[in-house]
Amino acid sequence: MLYPIETETREVKDLSGIWDFKRDGEDSFILMPVPASYNDVTQDITLRDYVGKVWYRKRTFIPISWRENRVFLRIGSATHFSEVYVNNVKVMEHKGGFLPFEGEISSLLKYGGENEILISVDNTLSWDILPPGELKIINDEMHPKECKVLEYYFDFFNYSGIHRPVLLYTTPMTYIKDIKLETDIKGKDGLVKYKVSLEGEIDNIIINLRDVNGNLVASSNSFNGMLEVRNANLWEPGNPYLYTLEVKIFLDKKLIDCYRLDIGIRTIRIDGKRFLINNKPFYFKGFGKHEDSDIRGKGLDHVINIKDFNLLKWIGANSFRTSHYPYSDEVLFLADKYGIAVIEEAPAVGMNLWNPENKVFRKGRIDERTLEHHLQVIKEMIDRDKNHPSVVMWSVANEAATFEEESEEYFRKVIEEIKKLDPTRPVTIVESTSYKDTKVSKYVDIICVNRYYSWYTDSGNLDIIEYQLEKELKNWYDKFGKPIILSEFGADTITGFHSDPPLMFTEEYQWEMLRRFMETLDRLDFVIGEHIWNFADFMTKQEVRRVLGNRKGIFTRQRQPKMAAHFVKERWKKIPDFWEK
Repeated sequence: MLYPIETETREVKDLSGIWDFKRDGEDSFILMPVPASYNDVTQDITLRDYVGKVWYRKRTFIPISWRENRVFLRIGSATHFSEVYVNNVKVMEHKGGFLPFEGEISSLLKYGGENEILISVDNTLSWDILPPGELKIINDEMHPKECKVLEYYFDFFNYSGIHRPVLLYTTPMTYIKDIKLETDIKGKDGLVKYKVSLEGEIDNIIINLRDVNGNLVASSNSFNGMLEVRNANLWEPGNPYLYTLEVKIFLDKKLIDCYRLDIGIRTIRIDGKRFLINNKPFYFKGFGKHEDSDIRGKGLDHVINIKDFNLLKWIGANSFRTSHYPYSDEVLFLADKYGIAVIEEAPAVGMNLWNPENKVFRKGRIDERTLEHHLQVIKEMIDRDKNHPSVVMWSVANEAATFEEESEEYFRKVIEEIKKLDPTRPVTIVESTSYKDTKVSKYVDIICVNRYYSWYTDSGNLDIIEYQLEKELKNWYDKFGKPIILSEFGADTITGFHSDPPLMFTEEYQWEMLRRFMETLDRLDFVIGEHIWNFADFMTKQEVRRVLGNRKGIFTRQRQPKMAAHFVKERWKKIPDFWEK
C-alpha cells in the first residue's frame, strides 16, 4: 500500500478537522475533531467509557477536475471495526484498529458538488479481533439489569475513534499501484531490488534514483530490476541517509503517473550473538512506547511526535518498539528521517489470563477465527511498512500465553506466514513466559523478554535484581542460543515522590532499579539491547494498581523528564549505536 502523496499526476485532500459525531441511536450530532480519540474530548463520563458504535459525518466538495481520475478514500485507522458510506452507499468495512484501509469511490461522487462521508466506528472487543476482549453482561442483584462491561486484558486504555487522517486522493485511470523494495550491499556499492505493480496498460516506465541533492545516481526502464549505486551512502542509526526513488509511467510519450518514495539502503543480518545493520553489530537502546497523549488519546499529533523524536535523540536512544500495535505511517516516516530503528509489533496483546488453569488458546477464545484475523493483520502491516528502512524487526505478539500447548501451533503458523511475506527481516515474540515453559521462542530469530524483578516480584527488593536477571537471561541463552533483548523493565514512578533510601514509586527507586538492571546487562555479551518500559506515562483502564494510568515512563505524559531520564541519558551517550561487548 502506497501512502497518498501529491505529485504531477496526483492530488490529496486531507479531511482532518471538525466532524459531526454521535453515538449510535442518538438523534443529534456534536462536534468532534479528527484525528483524535473521542473519549477525553467532552465532559461526559459516559462517553469516555462508552462501548459500542459511534458515527462520524463529514460533508466535502469534490472539484469537477477530479472527474477524469480515480478517487480513493483512505482511513488511516479507526478503532476497532468500521463501516464507510459515501452518499448513502456502503463502500467498505474494516476489522482492526491500527492499520489503514481504503477503497475507490470514483463512481459514487458528485463532482462539482457536496458529498457526504459517513463512518461508523465500534470499539467492542471480542476474541476474534486483535487485541482481544469480551463484552460481558452482568446479571446479579448488585448491578442494574443487563449491565454491560467490556473486559480486556491489556494494560492500556481502549481509546476509540478515528485516530489517523482521513484522506481523499486521486490517481490517473492507469496508475502505479505498489512498489516493493529490497536493498543489499556489495562492497562499497548499494543494490536496490525493486518491483513496480501497475493498474492499466503503458508502453514505457522510467525508474530514477536520486540522492539528497537531487542528482541521478541510477536508473532503469523495467518494471522489475536491480539498481546499483556506486559508493552508496547507507541508512543506519546515526546516519539516516535517504535516497528518492522516482517512478514514472508513460503512454504514447505522455506522462501518465508519477510516484516518489524515500528509501534507505541497508542490510540486516543475525550472526551468532550479534544483530548486524550494514554488517556492524548494533545495540538497541530505547523504549517500549505508546501512541498516547493528553486529551487526544491515540489520535495522531504531529507536535507530540516531533517532541518524542527530539526526546529520543536527547536521551541517546536509537530504537523503540511499537508496543503493542503498528503505529501511524507518519511516525515511521519520522523514524526513517531521524535514524531510529523500529521493532514493529502486531496488535496481539492481551492474549493471556495469567492462569494455567484458565486457558486462552482454546475454542471460543483464541482459536482459528483469531488466527485468521492475526494473519490478515500481519499481511496488512507488512504491505504498508515493507519499504521503511527504520523497520528492522517484526514482533508477532506481546506477552501471550506461550506456556499453553495450543499456542505453539498458533504462533508457528503466524511466524511461518510473516517470514514468507518478508524473508528480509528477523522475527520475534515478546515473552513474559519462563524460558522453561515457552512453546514458541524456538521459532523466532531474536529472544525478547519482559522482566520486572523488584517490582511485580520481590517488590521493593532491589538487591535481588542482579542475581535473578543474570541467572534467567543465561538460562534463556543456554536453551535457545539466540541474541536477547530485554524488551521491558521498569518501575511506576510518581513525579515529585522522593525517598532515601529508595522506596517504590519514588523517583529514586526508578533510578536505582534501572541502574541495577543495566549494569547486569553489561556483563552479558549475548544481550544486544535494552528497552525501558516505558518512554512516557500513559493511560490505562481504571483499577487499583494504576494511579491515573501506568507511571513507568521515563518522561511524564506531558513529556517532561523524571530523575532517571538524566541517568539514562548519561549512560546511553557513552554507549555507541554500534557496539560489541
